[in-house]
Amino acid sequence: MGRLPPAEKLSLAIRKNVRDEWDNNKADLEKQLSDILGEPWTVEASPLSIWPYHNEGYAKESLGSCIKAYVEGALYQLKYLTERYESLASEINTIAHAHVLTLDVDENEPPRWSYNGCDVVEGQLRILFHHENLGVNVSDACQERPLFQALNTAADERPLSFLVRSGIKTDYEPEINATRHEIAELLGKSDDDIKLNPNWEDTFAKLKEYSEKKGSDLRDDWQSNLGSFTLKYFQALAYRMKYDKVGEDDMVQEGFLEAVSNNEMAFRIVDSLKYGSYGEVVIEDGTLYIQCPADKWGYNIDYVAEKLIDQL
Repeated sequence: MGRLPPAEKLSLAIRKNVRDEWDNNKADLEKQLSDILGEPWTVEASPLSIWPYHNEGYAKESLGSCIKAYVEGALYQLKYLTERYESLASEINTIAHAHVLTLDVDENEPPRWSYNGCDVVEGQLRILFHHENLGVNVSDACQERPLFQALNTAADERPLSFLVRSGIKTDYEPEINATRHEIAELLGKSDDDIKLNPNWEDTFAKLKEYSEKKGSDLRDDWQSNLGSFTLKYFQALAYRMKYDKVGEDDMVQEGFLEAVSNNEMAFRIVDSLKYGSYGEVVIEDGTLYIQCPADKWGYNIDYVAEKLIDQL
């Protein structure tokens, strides 16, 4: 639906509630938000523009309390999520670069949410309510799912999406050094000698291109899982190296080191496989590549290196 015209004037009772509950608490809410995100932020809402969407309950009689409740709900969610995800505050500050939190109606047709959600437009983080449900479920707008989707779809010139960056930070980076250490031990090398190259930008670009093709069957959560799946591909290689006794059989170890002379193992998306059904390992110019086509990404990861010995 189109945006309703703003109210010309609010009743005395509503104006008093707006003053007491919203205007008088706005500075404190801004301080709380700034403390949560670590940089100065402001909070904006237009009571005259919001009030026409009232129903017969809470929002109609206590508009100031309603606006305050939406902001307090957002603060609660942001505090919880920034404590859970170490890099989230920095991401929000960068993506929502205007450092303004607003409350407004969702003008999308059809509406994106049953009750409320959020997005980022022109650098502002916007709490958005359904035009028929002002004042309902006020604490839910900035929960993880809508907030992460908002950050992921916001304008951002960086080569990786927010969800991919978040998955790398959460799932890949805390675990990959253990996998590198395991491979290094199997090869009799130091951890610093071993390079594991995830090829993030190329992998993301190729999967994104495939996801946008008509008929693509790429899973909906591929961006969130890019970090964890890439880790699993490297873990599958380490498991197969151990299974093939690379760390126990001197001849096998020597053959591996001779073939993979760069001590580099990389992941990549390819147009087609040379011998595998879902994924495979190949060695080119001293680098071992774990590879799969975009339409087979994430399938049968544990078996991707089952023909490792044949490649040495």
